[in-house]
Amino acid sequence: MSARDCPCSSGSPYADCCAPYHRGEREPPDAETLMRSRYAAYAKRQAAYIYRTLHPKHEDRARPEGELMREIRDATSNLKFMGLSVLDRRAPDEHGIAQVLFAARVFEKGQNRSFIELSDFAHDGTGWRYLRGTQAGPARFGGEPKGLTIGAFQAALAQSPG
Repeated sequence: MSARDCPCSSGSPYADCCAPYHRGEREPPDAETLMRSRYAAYAKRQAAYIYRTLHPKHEDRARPEGELMREIRDATSNLKFMGLSVLDRRAPDEHGIAQVLFAARVFEKGQNRSFIELSDFAHDGTGWRYLRGTQAGPARFGGEPKGLTIGAFQAALAQSPG
């Protein structure tokens, strides 16, 4: 991956991929694109975008914006975002909730902090927004999440909470 490539692992240059979303020039057209743009925002330390794309019902929206953005910048300052794989997705259900299952490769000072997350997204009238997510470590799924589906992820979490 070159320095020009978008951190979301789309294969496109950042300037043509997630940068227009980060600059507020347009809204991501669907939940997967929003999820990719949020991953890229974490990699680029775009705390304002991360905050802006939280759904109004997300619990962090009850916190002071400046405090949350400071925490995001602090938390990401030592992280290296090494890649993203979209594993599965579901179109919006009857409640308007879309889901995306992804694996994020993240390292902190040489330590692997990678995770798999099932994220819920809802449209707020302006654009898609991050509502909530459930994370698990890749080891829980044999270390290699390739081929993991939303159903298998949910079933594994239901079988053993740890």
